[in-house]
Amino acid sequence: MKKLLLSLAAATALVSPAIAELELEKDELTFGFIKLTDMAPLAVAYEQGYFLDEGLFVTLEAQANWKVLLDGVIDGQLDGAHMLAGQPLAATIGYGTEAHIVTPFSMDLNGNGITVSNEIWEEMKPNIPLMDDGQPQHPISAEALAPVVEKYKSEGKPFNMGMVFPVSTHNYELRYWLAAGGLHPGFYSPDNVTGQIGADVFLSVTPPPQMPATLEAGTIYGYCVGEPWNQQAVFKGIGVPVITDYELWKNNPEKVFGINAEFAEAYPNTTLAVTKALIRAAMWLDENDNANRSEAVEILSRPEYVGADYDVIANSMTGTFEYEKGDKRDVPDFNVFFRYNATYPFYSDAIWYLTQMRRWGQIADAKPDSWYDEVAKSVYKPEIYLEAARLLVDEGLANEADFPWDSDGYKPPTPAEDIIDGIAYDGRTPNAYLESLSIGLKGDQKIVGSDVQG
Repeated sequence: MKKLLLSLAAATALVSPAIAELELEKDELTFGFIKLTDMAPLAVAYEQGYFLDEGLFVTLEAQANWKVLLDGVIDGQLDGAHMLAGQPLAATIGYGTEAHIVTPFSMDLNGNGITVSNEIWEEMKPNIPLMDDGQPQHPISAEALAPVVEKYKSEGKPFNMGMVFPVSTHNYELRYWLAAGGLHPGFYSPDNVTGQIGADVFLSVTPPPQMPATLEAGTIYGYCVGEPWNQQAVFKGIGVPVITDYELWKNNPEKVFGINAEFAEAYPNTTLAVTKALIRAAMWLDENDNANRSEAVEILSRPEYVGADYDVIANSMTGTFEYEKGDKRDVPDFNVFFRYNATYPFYSDAIWYLTQMRRWGQIADAKPDSWYDEVAKSVYKPEIYLEAARLLVDEGLANEADFPWDSDGYKPPTPAEDIIDGIAYDGRTPNAYLESLSIGLKGDQKIVGSDVQG
């Protein structure tokens, strides 16, 4: 295999632009991923030869679940991985497994959806306004779900929904949607990590590829997951996606590429080379108005990557999203890999995740704004990203104008109209943001037993 890779590298060198060679401290690497559409930058960097261009011999390995993936990065079995953005942050602050994980690269924006079973959808429909063509009006608020949950509660039945991991975007997005519609998704406490304290809707962990089968079995009534597992429910005729995260929070941050801080310190040039390859992959995925997406879908449909049917992946990856069968709508930014500085690791993105951890009790005690800034800067590494970007620009492989060279790491505040509950988000003022949210911990509040105190 090594000889084959070396031959490929030699062949690639004959046709590729001149690339400045970094003196690599480590050139054989193994990266982990979960079978989701947004692992695409890793697959593309491999298949398009961008890793080889950098002198990197990479093996990509699908992982069983997010915990196994994180443990692999911590114990060194994996050199890096496609990660939930909350994982490096949670590990670094010691929530769950403690380790210092950093990210020099954000993998994408958007890409998730919330799906309910056909039965729940039928019960929600009377509460959803229709457009002139008779189709449901989007975005759909969780207010349409609230009477259904109340009915189940009156019948003594818990209303169960799935998400992929306690510190996943999906957990926080599902919680955000529910709370915006007046439904309480429950608190965590140091003594009770189920996240179901005081809940109207009970959330539990299901690995992404198992979501449709778990829904079909009736174990859960709905879920929040990344693609292609919402579209899979449509194709199987077992569920209806009610909202995308693009509708929930326009151009919200999603996955990151995570590495151990010790790796970044011991292998700085290797880290730069990996980041360069991933930036090139993200550029390829978005260039020429997504012209390469069909080829990307073909790559992702292979069993070694996502392994879902081409048509299922294409349904969201190529600029559309199908809600009910036949209700396919244009959502050109459902998957964004490079536009809008998607790959830059903004501190403000990290801080949003931290505010949600605090909101729901995973961070048990109040923290000053300065703490949020310090944690974000210890995990998100835009300086590495910009150094890699500068090398690509100098090599003629990227455009100077495509990178936020002068950024201080914070995005401008997200305007209220871009978020489903009409509440603006400013990463510079996390405690003020928490105060603005009607459901959730704020100020000095904490969970004691099953009660909110403070």
